[in-house]
Amino acid sequence: MQFMGIQAIYQTKKRLTSIGNPEHKIYEYLLKEYWTRTGKTKQIYVPTPNEVWSGDITYIRTNGGFMYLAAVIDWHTKAILSYKISNSIDATLATDVLKEALAKYPKPKIFNTDQGSQYTSYEHTQVLKQHDIQISMNGRGRSIDNIVMERFFRTLKYGNIYISDYQSIKELKEGVKNYIYKYNFKRFHSAISYQKPMNLYLEFIKNAT
Repeated sequence: MQFMGIQAIYQTKKRLTSIGNPEHKIYEYLLKEYWTRTGKTKQIYVPTPNEVWSGDITYIRTNGGFMYLAAVIDWHTKAILSYKISNSIDATLATDVLKEALAKYPKPKIFNTDQGSQYTSYEHTQVLKQHDIQISMNGRGRSIDNIVMERFFRTLKYGNIYISDYQSIKELKEGVKNYIYKYNFKRFHSAISYQKPMNLYLEFIKNAT
């Protein structure tokens, strides 16, 4: 690769998006019961849709600075239920995405996030309490506790962001929109027996009603 002048496409330095607020309450991690160990390998399995959702925020580097993507995912189907791109990383971004998912789909039993101030804020936790949703948070510094979302962000960045030369925020938003549609409705996912995430999720809702 060095001889041919080829280098991998990836970010060499991560930007911190999860900064806690010591004045906010931290909630217990409620997903331990879903983890199992086979030898040295730990795996997590959530048996049904709408049992566990997760929220998280990642950064996207652009020519004009950093943008931030917040999303909500269903753990069983891996479907992205809502997302939003913003130039600010605050509680409003996280809460808007949560409200959008709850407006479109039946509520989950548990909502899991990291300990970032966006998610520990009164604004965000109050929405969960109003909907009688159990609040779960990763252990400190344990991004693996939210592994389903971490894997989606990695898929998005390697499959779209890093290989796309978006020249404007408008292009970025359109590109991410198209990729998430493809991910939800067109892409076969190995973790759900090569079904398509949103198709599986919507089928569950249809049968449940």
